[in-house]
Amino acid sequence: MQNIKNVILDYGNVIYMIDFARVRQAFLDLGISQVDEFFGHRGQDSLFDAFDRGEITAAEFRDGVREKANRPDLTDQQIDDAWNSLLVGVPAGKHELLEQLHARYRMFLLSNNNEIHYAYCMNHIKEVYQVESNDQFFEKTYYSHLAGLRKPDLKIFELVLQENDLDPSETLFIDDSPQHLEGAKQLGIHTALCTREHPLEAIVNEFGLLK
Repeated sequence: MQNIKNVILDYGNVIYMIDFARVRQAFLDLGISQVDEFFGHRGQDSLFDAFDRGEITAAEFRDGVREKANRPDLTDQQIDDAWNSLLVGVPAGKHELLEQLHARYRMFLLSNNNEIHYAYCMNHIKEVYQVESNDQFFEKTYYSHLAGLRKPDLKIFELVLQENDLDPSETLFIDDSPQHLEGAKQLGIHTALCTREHPLEAIVNEFGLLK
C-alpha cells in the first residue's frame, strides 16, 4: 500500500451525514419545480457555487432562493430550515475514528460549505456530541466559503498542499463526490470514494491506516 502520511477528508457524507432526498423534498415544498437542476449531489445552480465560495452573503442566498422559487413571501427561517434539512448528523464512532487517525497522520478537512450550513453543523456537534469544533481532529480545516475556493477547482487542492508542504504521493483524499476526486487525482493525490456502502471505516481498513 502507498506510504500515506497525510489524510484530507471531506465533511459531508464522510464524517457528517447528509441526505439529498430530504433537501430535494424541502425545495419542492418551497415551490421550486426544477429542483433536480437547482440542487443535487452531482450538480447545482450557480447560486450555490457562489454561496459555497463565500461570494454572496446568507441574505443574498436567501433572496436568490426566493427568486428561483418565485416566492417573495418566504421567510428567512423557512429557507434556512429547508436548506438545513440536508444535514443529518455524525454517526456513532466517527469522531473517535478521527481521533485515532489524528494521532497517526497529518489530518486536514476540506469541505465545500457555506455560512448557513457551517453555523448549523458547528452548533449541532457542540450541542449533541460536546465537540467544540472540528479543529480538535485536524491540523487545519478548510471550508470553501472561508477559503474563497471550492472543490473540484484545482486551486483549493493546491492551497492545501502548498500551505502545509504536503507531498501528493504521500497524501490520501477521501470524498463522496467522484468529480472532486478527479480534481485531486490531477495533482497526484491518492483518492478514495466514500459511499454509504463503503464508508470511512472501510476505507481506513482498505488502506491499512490503523494497522
